[in-house]
Amino acid sequence: MSDPHLPSDTEILFSRILHAPRELVWEAWTNPVHVAQWWGPRGFTTTTKRHEFRVGGYWEHTMQGPDGTNYPNKSKFLEIVPQERITYLLGGGSDLEGDERRGTTFRATWTFEAVASDRTRLTGRMVFPSKEARDRVVRDFGAVEGGKQTLERAAEYTAGLQTKPFVISREFAAPRDLVWRVWTEPEHFSQWFGPKGFKIKLARFDLQPGGMTHYSMVMPEGKVLWGRAVYREIAAPAKLVWLNSFSDEAGGIAPHPLTKDPWPLQMLTTIVFTEQAGKTTVTIHWVPFDSTAAERATFEAGRGSMAMGWTGTLDQLTAYLSLNP
Repeated sequence: MSDPHLPSDTEILFSRILHAPRELVWEAWTNPVHVAQWWGPRGFTTTTKRHEFRVGGYWEHTMQGPDGTNYPNKSKFLEIVPQERITYLLGGGSDLEGDERRGTTFRATWTFEAVASDRTRLTGRMVFPSKEARDRVVRDFGAVEGGKQTLERAAEYTAGLQTKPFVISREFAAPRDLVWRVWTEPEHFSQWFGPKGFKIKLARFDLQPGGMTHYSMVMPEGKVLWGRAVYREIAAPAKLVWLNSFSDEAGGIAPHPLTKDPWPLQMLTTIVFTEQAGKTTVTIHWVPFDSTAAERATFEAGRGSMAMGWTGTLDQLTAYLSLNP
């Protein structure tokens, strides 16, 4: 007997526990306004043309890849069990059943399992007409990695729905390419990053998706702290996304070393770079990731200290850029 939790040779299965209640995950999946913010692999955008969320209704949307290629999708909802399950048939043409017989589409079932009051296992299972059809989608469209990235983006988006992000911006009298370089080249990054007065030493700098920057921070009084950034998205020269944490010397995640309050173990950090008239605005979004209610409360109470820390960091960046025209 086959294991229902493992995919067969005609299926693709991906699953992730989101640190969000089931009703919130359901809303993020079923509301096209929310879906547009996280659906698809990193770098993709989604535009919905029609969304009839009922059995027999259609969802038409276009996914655009980072290279500008458009991927039209048309789905027919076959089953909807509120907050539990959604099944649809997806294809590129108007005759979905005909597409399925030709092996150019699949049936997808998404399940929403509450594993705790604030944890939801979101699972997507795509069933193809044949192993060959499944293999073609994996080979030609990177469906396995795409599904993984989609669920990562869902986790990031639902984190932002539960906590108002901390946002800070600064305009720099420097072109975007230069500002991007000082964020992404280790010889520059170590000279200015971190709170004012801290000295940064890089133990590792691996600028690629999944790569990690690991660094020590020496406080003015000599105490040594460790931090790390694990990169999620790198879109030169416009956007950086990483998960920021306090760390130990070995590179593991560690709790905040300067407080007993439950500070979030991971912070989703998004840095956006925009340029106008030769000047660059850097906007930083910070939000707790995979957090508990207590961690989010500590985050909310700490906005003043966050503003102070990031202001000092950006002051140091301003001074550094003035020396590197």
